[in-house]
Amino acid sequence: MGNICDLFLLRERENLSKYAFLTENTKGRDHPYVPCENRTEFQRDRDRIVHCQSFRRLMHKTQVFLAPTGDHYRTRLTHTLEVSQIARIIARAIRLNEDLCESIALGHDLGHTPFGHAGEDAMQECFSPDFTHYKQSLRVVEKLEKSGKGLNLTYEVRDGIVNHTGSHMAQTLEGVIVKFADRIAYINHDIDDACSGGVMTEDDIPEKIRKVLGYSHGDRINTMVTSLIKCSADKPVISMDPEVQEAMNDLRAFLFERVYRNPVVKGESDKAKNLLCSLYEYFLKNVEKMPRTYFSMIETDGKERCVCDFISGMTDRYAIDTYRELMIPHVWRK
Repeated sequence: MGNICDLFLLRERENLSKYAFLTENTKGRDHPYVPCENRTEFQRDRDRIVHCQSFRRLMHKTQVFLAPTGDHYRTRLTHTLEVSQIARIIARAIRLNEDLCESIALGHDLGHTPFGHAGEDAMQECFSPDFTHYKQSLRVVEKLEKSGKGLNLTYEVRDGIVNHTGSHMAQTLEGVIVKFADRIAYINHDIDDACSGGVMTEDDIPEKIRKVLGYSHGDRINTMVTSLIKCSADKPVISMDPEVQEAMNDLRAFLFERVYRNPVVKGESDKAKNLLCSLYEYFLKNVEKMPRTYFSMIETDGKERCVCDFISGMTDRYAIDTYRELMIPHVWRK
């Protein structure tokens, strides 16, 4: 049958767009490795991410609503899966490297703090104003995973992870696709969760936006994805129709006003931020009580950095339970 990986690489050369990033052109990994006969390098990255501890912890990390008890609210894990699905649809439609898109998407939020962006705010206040979840995601895959060895991912996947948000731009079109897919996913599922949580209704979305993007969750995603596909096919850039892009930006601005800065949501976020800051200060004074993986890196990375790594890796539930154990007096029972 021959080397299956070689068949995959041949299929890429024959079928992908001239603007796709071919796996055979990867800049490789930082540390020596033995190639796999059955998987390409980006497929291996996908598997390394899916099997790592940080990926599993995403199931108990907040998206917008903190530690929700309802069964149907999004978590960082479900968000990640939605981003991956959207990115793969776009990549497949315009013949870019679907494996590269999938790997970046699955790894893009591995460094996200507990309690969503409230946790990010806490680390910026306690540890460093330069702390961001995307830089932390890169640190997770490069160093923190596998007891300090990291996942040894390819350069292109790491580039896509650290450049998936803000003004940053990945060096591959596949990385840019994930950037769009991330925004498409969270804008739409945050609306869904906000409606479930009673924070807003679909009818609250301005009519001007609804006329362009659609009147339902599925219609909005389809409009955005279709626009990206039509405007990006056989082109060296990833773009969206200006009208759709403007409506998407307006919808995001609406969410910041109605949901993300909503007093009810914001009030719980402030509590979460204070909780994490308290844990940071406690472990800064009691570094020996951190797990061995983090404690062992203090000599090389400094205790502030290691405490930040430990706090950032916590799930919502673990952070709450740890705070309760350390900070709340136990009721004495005979």
